Amino acid sequence: MSSVKRVALVAHDNKKKALVDWIVENKIRLEICELITTGTTGKLISEATGLSVTKVHSGPLGGDQQIGARISEQTVDLLIFFWDPLEPMSHDPDIKALLRIATLWNIPVACNQSTADFIISSPLMEQYKRDVPNFDAYTQRTISVD
Repeated sequence: MSSVKRVALVAHDNKKKALVDWIVENKIRLEICELITTGTTGKLISEATGLSVTKVHSGPLGGDQQIGARISEQTVDLLIFFWDPLEPMSHDPDIKALLRIATLWNIPVACNQSTADFIISSPLMEQYKRDVPNFDAYTQRTISVD
């Protein structure tokens, strides 16, 4: 992880208030981080806290994929995604892809307040050096087309 933690913040509609409330509680810890959010979530966070956020598109408009791209580019250190397991989403494939890419690149992921509390309060938040997977063997493989 970089010295300034780059934290992606995402929330389903039914969880946006819970995420904003959590951020208000943890504002001091988060104000030293670079915050990247999906569109609507970022607007709510900025209005409620005054924190500076970089907003990408709303999730259904491609924001989840934009966050995923940043993870694969190594410009996100932590994903906090308050998702609603009881609410089906039209962009479920995008959400699954985001969680997959975070796992692939060994990014810590919090999907609820309890996990976010553990991560944000951990001493590792300040000093952790994440192992970045090496995919050279995968990218350099040869595939024959017959």
